[in-house]
Amino acid sequence: MITVIGLGNERGDLTEKGKRAIENAVATGAKILVRTALTRSYQTVKDLGVAHICLDGVYQKSRSFSTLAQNLAKAVIESGENAVYLVDGSANEDYSVKALIRKTRGKIEIIDGVSKVTAIARSVGLSGCSYTAVSAYELAEKAKEGNLALPLIVYDLDDRGLASDCKLLLGDLYGEEIAVKYTCQNKTKKTYLFEADRQKEYDYSSALAIERIPLLEKTRFSIADLQEIIACLRAPNGCPWDRVQTNESIKMSAVEEAYELVDAIDLEDDEKILEETGDILLQAVFHAVIKAETGAFNLTDVLTGLCQKLITRHTHVFGQDTATEEEGALSVWEKNKKEEKHHVTYADSVNDVPKCFPAAMRAQKIGKRASKAGMDFAGVADATAKFNEEIAEFTDAYQSGDAEKTEKELGDVLFSIVNIGRKAGCDCEKALKESAERFAKRFTLAEKLALDEGKTVTKLSESEWDGYYQRAKEQLCK
Repeated sequence: MITVIGLGNERGDLTEKGKRAIENAVATGAKILVRTALTRSYQTVKDLGVAHICLDGVYQKSRSFSTLAQNLAKAVIESGENAVYLVDGSANEDYSVKALIRKTRGKIEIIDGVSKVTAIARSVGLSGCSYTAVSAYELAEKAKEGNLALPLIVYDLDDRGLASDCKLLLGDLYGEEIAVKYTCQNKTKKTYLFEADRQKEYDYSSALAIERIPLLEKTRFSIADLQEIIACLRAPNGCPWDRVQTNESIKMSAVEEAYELVDAIDLEDDEKILEETGDILLQAVFHAVIKAETGAFNLTDVLTGLCQKLITRHTHVFGQDTATEEEGALSVWEKNKKEEKHHVTYADSVNDVPKCFPAAMRAQKIGKRASKAGMDFAGVADATAKFNEEIAEFTDAYQSGDAEKTEKELGDVLFSIVNIGRKAGCDCEKALKESAERFAKRFTLAEKLALDEGKTVTKLSESEWDGYYQRAKEQLCK
């Protein structure tokens, strides 16, 4: 079995158990490997006078930081099942040992040493007793997992390039202008994150420490910060308006913000898209905070449900289904959605379309879901024929003077138009929205053309209005 021994931080930190394990390795002829000779604790190995191999060469041969740990672990494994691997500090804090544990499925013996993280924390003088500590080599992975809470110590910062990578990652989370402490060879200095890769020297002892940042001093925020801010606004001493809001009172704000985001996208305005995306996120978190106050659910429940849904709906990515094209992916999504929502009949799916949707959007979705049961037109021609029938029924109703029936038949006409668009592969809500926008622009120019010619627009005849409108249309199409 491979034995891993932590040498500690300083010369003489090696435990008696570690020393006996090394002596036993010498007696049995097992290979002894040292991760690096560039540490103060390496002097302990020299003092013992045992034959060993330093793996510093693996650093030069590794193409990237991400592969270094794997290459170190591989070198240890290739040295034999009785190999002894010596690392500075605590073996359980070493990134290469973690890789070795994964490769051997935990079938190694670890004899721990003095923690270098504890020594770093003492050296930089963190204000609190608890902190997050992570190797610079694992920083990206931990950030992806969301496990980088402040206060934070980033150790193993033994290379300028690695320091640059860490600066960029941490800067995205907390802002590059935040104050940090940099320590190397037991010397600590105050600096800023943007200077993390501008230090004079880097070695095995280099580390960054970041204190907890008060809310009002932050320049970068997380969804947890947003939740905290809304909770503060809802507190007894918070904002009088925010305190009294309910899910019911703010429900239409979500609709308004969604439309504002669509407008920003149409304008291709990244600054507005950024702002409006944030406003939509605010609505979602606001609703979650209100529900958390009643104990119904909280933001973590919301995120959990969302992530679970994305995984279970995309079984062609995370499961056994296959889909190579867009239509196939949508079919898998709809199949999984039907199962999750316990839709036994197609009518269940049709009736599940939200009633608060804009009319054209809801009509198109209802028609699409009904079509999955086989109730649909063969093509655009058949849908158009149905439209002509509805127009005739509308005309009859209007001529009869029956206002209620006329409105009903108008609804059927509009629904039949949506079916024509759906069969033609059009987004009817988008088409109507853009058509209304085109009309507004043409009308604006047509009125201007008339006013420029000294006309009183309210006195224009139908044919005159049509002439100005056609001129405006032609100009805008150029």
